[in-house]
Amino acid sequence: MLPPPSSSLLVQPLPEPAALARGIRLLLVRDDLLHPQLPGNKWRKLKYNLQAARQQQQSTLLTFGGAYSNHLAAVAAAGKLAGFQTIGIVRGEELARQPLNPTLAQARADGMQLRFVDRTTYQRRHEAAWIADLQRETGPAYVLPEGGTNALALPGCAELVAELRAHTPFDYLAVACGTGGTLAGIVSGLLPQEKAVGVAALRGGEFLQAEVRTLLQPVGQEGAAGNWTIRTEFHHGGYARFSPDLLAFIQAFQQRHGVLLDPIYTGKLLWGVLQLVEQGYFPEGSTVVAVHTGGLQAWAGFRQRFGPRSAWWPFPEAGE
Repeated sequence: MLPPPSSSLLVQPLPEPAALARGIRLLLVRDDLLHPQLPGNKWRKLKYNLQAARQQQQSTLLTFGGAYSNHLAAVAAAGKLAGFQTIGIVRGEELARQPLNPTLAQARADGMQLRFVDRTTYQRRHEAAWIADLQRETGPAYVLPEGGTNALALPGCAELVAELRAHTPFDYLAVACGTGGTLAGIVSGLLPQEKAVGVAALRGGEFLQAEVRTLLQPVGQEGAAGNWTIRTEFHHGGYARFSPDLLAFIQAFQQRHGVLLDPIYTGKLLWGVLQLVEQGYFPEGSTVVAVHTGGLQAWAGFRQRFGPRSAWWPFPEAGE
């Protein structure tokens, strides 16, 4: 079992001029404060998966991710907290010959065994035969997919919706999308009058529509497309890419609200939500809630790669 959240749901008003001018009540769920080592959707996605691992009498978690993966960092921390051994299959065999970046260094410090594979091999992470071969080398393990997105991730994310509804009624709930798991969980927890908006963090995110529908099939909601959508135009160049405009927005948002976003997920989410507000997407009088799902651990890696005084780096104090 994972340790319980260290705080109850915190909902912060965002008095943005564009929203106020249109009579829209804009709020931010600070799920990044949910747990100090497992912020936001990572705690929620892992909650029921770790229960299943215990029930299956597995003592090891095996999962996959890139060099700066929030998911790898979270699984390593969860393993340390809940008493599991952890193995991370990392995309990029060249990383084995380089000093560990802050994300991977912390994962190793939390006890994760890191195994680096080339990018072609990494593409086989969904193949049952390859995973079986892998476990013959590593020993039996509970396998978590990349990003932690599977059927057991949904109920943990759906609980956020119930917690928010107990706090305040809302019309729209917006979340960043990488694999679609958090959005699918949120959709599974909606009432008919509530809607969800996903903001894709990667270029070509149209495929996420099918991914979310597939995840929703077991709960019988794959056809309920009327209460959720995915917006794909706010990716700022693609996954793990970001523009000077996005970085300036993140800096200004932090100055206005005292909240640091990340440039991979939550920065794009809030950028997208405010663009939709200005475009009139949300009806006047709506309550629109965005979810801060965390991801701030990656800032240390960006700082290592580019240096704190690079032209794009607007946060000399971030991460300290």
